[in-house]
Amino acid sequence: MTTTAPLALATFHVDATPPVGSQMAYTQVGTADELSLSCRGIVLLGAEAPIVLCAVDWIGIGNEGHDVFRERLAAAAGTTPDRVAVHTLHQHDAPACDFSAERILIEAGRDAGRWDGSLARRVLDDATAAIKLALAEPVPVSHLGWGTATVEQVASNRRILGDDGRVRAMRMTKTVEPELRAEPEGVIDPEVSLVTFFDGERPVALLSYYACHPQSYYLTETPSPDFPGIARFLRGQSVPGALHVHFNGAGGNIGAGKYNDGDPENRVVLAGRLADGLRRAWDGTERTPITAADVGWRTEPVRLPPADHLDEPTLLALIDAGQGDAFLSGADRLGWLRRSRAGRAIDLQLLRAGQVRLLHLPGEAFVEFQLAAKELRPDLGVGVAAYGDYGPGYIGTARAYDEGGYETSERASNVSPAAEAELLRAITELLKD
Repeated sequence: MTTTAPLALATFHVDATPPVGSQMAYTQVGTADELSLSCRGIVLLGAEAPIVLCAVDWIGIGNEGHDVFRERLAAAAGTTPDRVAVHTLHQHDAPACDFSAERILIEAGRDAGRWDGSLARRVLDDATAAIKLALAEPVPVSHLGWGTATVEQVASNRRILGDDGRVRAMRMTKTVEPELRAEPEGVIDPEVSLVTFFDGERPVALLSYYACHPQSYYLTETPSPDFPGIARFLRGQSVPGALHVHFNGAGGNIGAGKYNDGDPENRVVLAGRLADGLRRAWDGTERTPITAADVGWRTEPVRLPPADHLDEPTLLALIDAGQGDAFLSGADRLGWLRRSRAGRAIDLQLLRAGQVRLLHLPGEAFVEFQLAAKELRPDLGVGVAAYGDYGPGYIGTARAYDEGGYETSERASNVSPAAEAELLRAITELLKD
């Protein structure tokens, strides 16, 4: 198909903050803060049907919730759901969305609790209205920018192995033990990637990608975009007039524990370090002309096998006992299990933009998947966004399931070790483009 339309872009940005009294993933909202949560993104026009990239300051959007987000945003943008990527940043003082879990609880005669979808439906209404409004006046795109920089003293691997090759300690978001903080950073991707769409000399939208759990401290009963949201705000003040959209990379086994003992002061410290990396990526950005012919979109469906420990009677018993509405508990896991058994696939997605490739992954994928993607195409600029469909939960490497640790435990992962091969197959296929 010959592309003749000029390349253009529309941006949208709506509030996604839960009201006082509503449920977040782990706590009820008790107070509001100066910082709000957002649902923001871009609609790219001219490269066949529109392409939508969306990032939400929530802990996760999974199963039917992810389906509906894609469907609603697609309808507003005049495209198809397979050309819509929806991701969360995974902040913990934030809501979760899963319409499968909501429906399962209601059908069981239970209160939907934290899975009540009222906020999600309101945000979707606002986002679709914002997209339609923005599409009335799209901005031309003439150039694409790509920049990277090393972020210093933020990310560290959470899994500390012993001499036997198994996890001997977890260095989580808040790590107070000096001996664990003294351990090496471990396997991380220290690089932040920055993609900028320009109208001439004017930046229109900046998309950033960095792999790290986004917590400094949480369980505060106050919604917060945490340190990535503050860093995003700071960069928005430095480069005004453009929409700044941040995506969390494959940071399932990555956190700030080496550099964070839970002192609230560290939220601003970590934000400043990430903002400094974003500044240097901006300063090093190289601009190249781009047309619609340079842009493409591909999807590759994956079927990630459900974990052996997931058992429908057990999950139903949790729901019947009134214990199934927690995050990564009975209702959301049952939704994932049923969808998996029905053969529902998850779309991996790839945006091709000149010499840049933006890869979109589900769940809490380990950083090894991001590093593998970059190693496949060292000739290109590769950015990775994870935390798409949250149904799978953590997605570890096959080896990690033998090593132990939280992320690959029955508490956290909804997939089997065979998920690694399927995910790498799809990543490899997409990056052939």
